[in-house]
Amino acid sequence: MHIFRHFAMIVKHKHYVFIHCCRAGIPWRGLWHDMSKFNPVEFFTSAKFYTGKGSPIRLERKERGFSNVWMHHSKRNKHHYEYWTDYDVANENIVPVKMPVVYVAEMFCDMIAANKAYKRKDHKDSDGIEYFRKNRLAERMHPDTAKLLESFFICLAEHGEAEAFCMVKAAVRKKDY
Repeated sequence: MHIFRHFAMIVKHKHYVFIHCCRAGIPWRGLWHDMSKFNPVEFFTSAKFYTGKGSPIRLERKERGFSNVWMHHSKRNKHHYEYWTDYDVANENIVPVKMPVVYVAEMFCDMIAANKAYKRKDHKDSDGIEYFRKNRLAERMHPDTAKLLESFFICLAEHGEAEAFCMVKAAVRKKDY
């Protein structure tokens, strides 16, 4: 197990998230971000699958066919769109629910921070929108949530971090879409 390297990666990621959340006007979200990663359910399994090149969750899924870590993590952290699902009585299925803007902002900060932590100096401002589109995230989120997150990534890719965080901060202040 790579306990110390995994711990260092969590701290590095949380550091980036905190900085980004401060720039987005939500410092408390940055401070409390991903505290569940220190829960033994998440921490030790993630340390077992740690490589330093990407999320240990992918390797856990590859080995087990699912991820206990992800199921624990995504249902305890409101900045993950997977948290925001509910049962639609009319259609009798699970559907995405519109996320409050503060959690969309935190998700944006989280995704940029993860990219920076794993890619290091190879990180580019266009990585976020490329990831969003390549992985077809809009298909799994509420349309309003997807539209807002995509607009943040487009701004980042086209205008850089300073302008993107101004946009995020303004959206958080308005508290609507």
